[in-house]
Amino acid sequence: MVVPAETYTHELKVTPSDLDDLNHVNNVRYVQWIQDIAKDHWEVRATGELKKNFIWVVIRHEIDYKKQAFLGDDILVETYVGETTFVTSERFVNIRNAESGEILVAAKSMWCLLDASSKRPTRITEELRTVFHKR
Repeated sequence: MVVPAETYTHELKVTPSDLDDLNHVNNVRYVQWIQDIAKDHWEVRATGELKKNFIWVVIRHEIDYKKQAFLGDDILVETYVGETTFVTSERFVNIRNAESGEILVAAKSMWCLLDASSKRPTRITEELRTVFHKR
């Protein structure tokens, strides 16, 4: 039986520092939120031993910007892990307007697992595969 991936969420409010010259959330800020939620998910779910021995680096982002967000909007950032290969794992992120539920940004990122000491790609073990799955 395949255990489904856990969806991890974080809520935030758009602040003035999130805005660009057009007074909506800057695309660069969305990328930061995509990376931040991935890191947060790892920090919350991984054991101290796993965090000491492994690090994740992003090797690709695919981002669809669908709608705009503005100052004061409540945002819901949600993520889950998709297919995992020998050393890579895909991660999906949806950034939604918390009030309407509309997707503002949909992203798929590819992450590579590195050995923390050598900084070289390393095999994703079964233990690592299950870190992001429902328990």
